[in-house]
Amino acid sequence: MIAPSASSWYESNQRYLTLALARIRALLERRAGQETVSSPVDEAELHELAAGMASAPAIESLCTLFGLSPFERDVLLLCAGIELDSRISALCASVQGEPARNYPTFSLALSLFPDAHWSALTPAAPLRWWRMLELGSVTTLTQSPVRIDERILHYLAGASHIDDRLMGYVEPVDAPEQLVPSHKVLAETIAAAWSNSAQGKSLPVIQLVGIDQSARRDVAASAGALLGIRLCTMRAESIPSSPAESEALMRLWEREAILSNLALMIACHEADSTQALRWAELARFPVVISSRERLPFDNRHTLTFDVMKPTVSEQHALWTESLGAAAARLNGHMDLLVTQFDLDAQSIGAIAAGVLKTSSSPEKDLNDSLWQACRSHAHPRLGDLAQRILPIATWEDLVLPDGQIETLRDVSTHVRQRMKVYETWGFAAKSSRGLGISALFAGVSGTGKTMAAEVLANELKLDLYRIDLSQVVSKYIGETEKNLRRVFDAAEEGGAILLFDEADAIFGKRSEVKDSHDRYANVEVSYLLQRMESYRGLAILTTNMKEALDSAFLRRIRFVVQFPFPDAEGRAEIWRRVFPAQTPTEGLNVLKLAHLNVAGGNIRNIALNAAFLAAESSQPVRMSHLKHAAGTEYAKLERPLSENEIGGWE
Repeated sequence: MIAPSASSWYESNQRYLTLALARIRALLERRAGQETVSSPVDEAELHELAAGMASAPAIESLCTLFGLSPFERDVLLLCAGIELDSRISALCASVQGEPARNYPTFSLALSLFPDAHWSALTPAAPLRWWRMLELGSVTTLTQSPVRIDERILHYLAGASHIDDRLMGYVEPVDAPEQLVPSHKVLAETIAAAWSNSAQGKSLPVIQLVGIDQSARRDVAASAGALLGIRLCTMRAESIPSSPAESEALMRLWEREAILSNLALMIACHEADSTQALRWAELARFPVVISSRERLPFDNRHTLTFDVMKPTVSEQHALWTESLGAAAARLNGHMDLLVTQFDLDAQSIGAIAAGVLKTSSSPEKDLNDSLWQACRSHAHPRLGDLAQRILPIATWEDLVLPDGQIETLRDVSTHVRQRMKVYETWGFAAKSSRGLGISALFAGVSGTGKTMAAEVLANELKLDLYRIDLSQVVSKYIGETEKNLRRVFDAAEEGGAILLFDEADAIFGKRSEVKDSHDRYANVEVSYLLQRMESYRGLAILTTNMKEALDSAFLRRIRFVVQFPFPDAEGRAEIWRRVFPAQTPTEGLNVLKLAHLNVAGGNIRNIALNAAFLAAESSQPVRMSHLKHAAGTEYAKLERPLSENEIGGWE
């Protein structure tokens, strides 16, 4: 439905176009030797009509936007008249002396209109450069049928829409109703840069960089809205690789940007940035490059802005606004949410709305529902780089010396209290370095390193992902760093616990740099440590050989927990806890079982295998089942099962 003011302009524009076409028709009638039946066009009436309109008539705006001469304007009106006035088609045939030639040609236009000039026919002139006219297939330029482009025809008639040929490539974006303060400042800065360019300065390319794609889009859309410019987005991979097709698409888009006052944001990744860079280098329209990492520009003035997620205080305000009166029921729980989950405004609004619909009134229900909803929303997409582990182990399952247990509880405390110490107490303002919480778990296989990570994840109600560094490390220079970036970027939103297994694969002693591979290996280690230090979640490294790690690296890790091989007392305690309460057992002697000189992981394997043997024989788990299972486990370890270990077992 057209608004009253728009309706008034639309009606006036139709009247103006009708009068302009009447003038063209009168010229054709005189040239055909016919009695002029069209009413004489009063130029003063046209000027008076245009002066009373809210904005200029479409044909006059088109002339201003693309620099059309009076002759080019008349050629365009002649071609539009064929579509809008059936009488003009017959007049064209009459003037050209052939009934079949009922279409405009450049030859007809050159002889019909005053101020005609040959230069208007060239490919570099506006009519053909901007594809306002389409030439037919006749070999002679001046005799070829000339047809107005459909998008231009609709524009002259006052219909505003994006060219259909662009709809498979670009998508309009509405500016958000409001931005968080930090993003609003960016939008205002970008708008000022574009505004200055309109005052004679070179139009800069705006490059928005960061992990939050929606924030980049909202900032760009808001910057355009401040200047009355609407944003459209296009995926970089959509740009044709063929130079001719790419050039044609760019020309079509640039024309649309001028007609509809649009800016273009090209969303790209490293793998498909070539065409995006080319467009940005050549563009004469407002263009924004949106990517996670900065892209290089050689010959174009570029302004680059890092678009971060809303700050902690901004996310706090977003939660308060989205939850409304329910926010008061959180009783400090909101601090935990904004500390753990790094969410954008759209996600916070959607999560809050969903939880409020389903959560009951008790405070605990709301807290738990919000936490689980955030956790579900922020599940990282790690593909083949990580394995998700369902954390079911608890502190009661963990058998370690008191010192190690205390250190693990300290790790949990640091994760929970990060908001208070860093933000409320101001440590983050002192330095941005070392704010990530990192830990190294060292010990031979089976001593409980992975279980300890499970316990922490269970305690903190967080997701746990195991990343095998031996699989992440690549022989190709640069690939390891890309893999690590994928892991951290994907996990950042929800602050999942990342368990980097086999740290020895990348954290060996810093070797002498002999070639480029050695040099880059040190870069990869530095990159991993840097991301661990800035990661908002908990990052854990595991190693079987702590002594193989460079001490310089160890200094940058906050917690180091040594997982010792269990002694006889420790093994006995593991045996006491290994069977679930519902497992039937009979005659088990944990002191004798503790003689098996194996780690906790092997003990769990033996217990599980014995349970299967007992289940198959419909008996409770007995020492005989455990003896059989121990033999199987030792065979797997390629170790003999000595009489000292199983002597006296029944």
